[in-house]
Order: sequence, then structure tokens, then C-alpha cells
Amino acid sequence: MSAQAATPTHLTVSGGEPKRAGAARGVLWHVVVIALVVVLMYPVVWLVSSSFKPAGEILSNLSVLPEHATTSHYGDVFGGVAGYSIWQYFGNSLAVSLLSVIGNVLSCALAGYAFGRLRFRGRGPLFAFMLSTIMLPHHVVLIPQYIIFQQLDMVNTLWPLVLPKFFATEAFFVFLMVQFVRGLPRELDESATIDGCGPFRTFWYVILPLLRPAVITTAIFTFIWTWNDFFSQLIYLNDPSKFTLPLALQMFVDQGSDSAFGPMFAMSVLALVPIGLFFVAFQRFLVDGVSTSGLKG
Repeated sequence: MSAQAATPTHLTVSGGEPKRAGAARGVLWHVVVIALVVVLMYPVVWLVSSSFKPAGEILSNLSVLPEHATTSHYGDVFGGVAGYSIWQYFGNSLAVSLLSVIGNVLSCALAGYAFGRLRFRGRGPLFAFMLSTIMLPHHVVLIPQYIIFQQLDMVNTLWPLVLPKFFATEAFFVFLMVQFVRGLPRELDESATIDGCGPFRTFWYVILPLLRPAVITTAIFTFIWTWNDFFSQLIYLNDPSKFTLPLALQMFVDQGSDSAFGPMFAMSVLALVPIGLFFVAFQRFLVDGVSTSGLKG
């Protein structure tokens, strides 16, 4: 009886130690994650705080909170930049971003369907060549692309920023679509063929609705990357009336000998708002698209 009574006591003690160790590891993990979040979010908090600081306090006051808060910088931004309304820059950025999203989603979905489902000569080499372009730096093709658009008289327009998106030039998103298409059952294609659907109708009515997570993932990344793009817009746009928000921010630095940091920070905060709202609205679909892409079903 004594041995039997001692056994449960021994198990209880030994079982409590792993639980306490697991709880300690959980607390430590949460502390590390919170510390990383604080470090990563500090520049954003400092940016928002500095947009409310007076001009003389931005560089002298190192604290996060402003001593004398002011909203005059936002008034300067809404008053216009370089003779143009901020809404014009917002409109240009929104037009480029939305057209890029539409072009990238349609072209990459079609290319992904072709590589993932259709049988045609040279599919393997073409797919390998497409993947190899991921390792190709953007600067390598910059000059040839500029010459092409210059000969087409498209420089200083929005076309060089939007038109390539309609030709599936983003190999990363094509690969994402291919992996997702390969995970869909082929019986769906066979059923559509029996019902009289060709390849295009099969894609439009059967495959595309099932690509929703991958499509939304592509849309989110395309919107964010295009909205924040500075280099391509700097190369192709010369007229301030066609500038997007990243180029408009640069004009605060080029005005005279003193940089207008206050209005520039205020405009930066306003430029972050659409990205934050877009990400918050679709973050659930982003997680679904990344987690399910490449799974076999």
C-alpha cells in the first residue's frame, strides 16, 4: 500500500516541473516577441509623434512625445505641395496601384493556370526561364525598358508603371499561382470539359474562383509594393502633376536650403494610412493564401 501510495505522489511532482518549465518558456517567448514589436514599431511611433512637433523641436527633442504639439504641418500639407493638391498625388498613387493590382492579378493568374494545367511544347523550359528571372536584378533591365518606353513615347506617363503588370512580369506571383493551381483537383477540369467548357472558360468559371486566397495575396503585395515604389516612378515621371506620393515627399527635401521635415513627416503619416487600412482589411486572406499555397489536395 505504501508503494502504491507513493507512486501517484511521485508522478504529480515530476509532472508539475515540465508544466512550470513550459509556462516559463511561454512567458519568456512573449517577452521577446513584445520587445521585438516595440523595437520595430518605434520608428513608426517616432514618425507620427514628429509630425506633431514644431519645426525647431523635431531634431532637438529626442523624446517620443512632443513638448508643444501642433497640427500646422498637416495644414501645410493639405494646403498643397509645389502648387498641387495632395489629393492629386493621392489620386495618381491610387490609379497606379489599382491598375497594377488588376493587371498583376489577371496576368499572373492566367500564366499560373497555363503553367499549372495546360500541356504545351516547351512548358518546362519556359517555366524554368520564368523562375530564373526572380534572381535578375531590376536594374539590369531598367535601361532596355526605358529605351522601349521612350520609343513608344510613353515616358512621363503612367503607362510604364502599369503596362508591364499586364504581361505577368512578376515571377514570384506567377509561381504562387502555379503552386496553388497544382493543388486543385484535376477532376474539376474534367467536369468542366464534359460540360463543354474550353480552357479559358474553365479558368474563368472554375479555377479563378478557387484561387481567391492566392489572388488576394497577390493583390495585397502588389498594392503595397506599388504604393511605396519610388525608383521606377522617379525614372519615368518628370511632370509634378503626374507625381505620386513618394515623389511628392521628395519635394519637401528639395525646397530651398532647409528641408521641411515637419510637413514631410505629416505627409508620410497620411501616406501610411491607405496601406494600413488595406492590410488590416485583407490580412486574414493574406495568411490563408500563404499557408495554403503549394498544398496538394
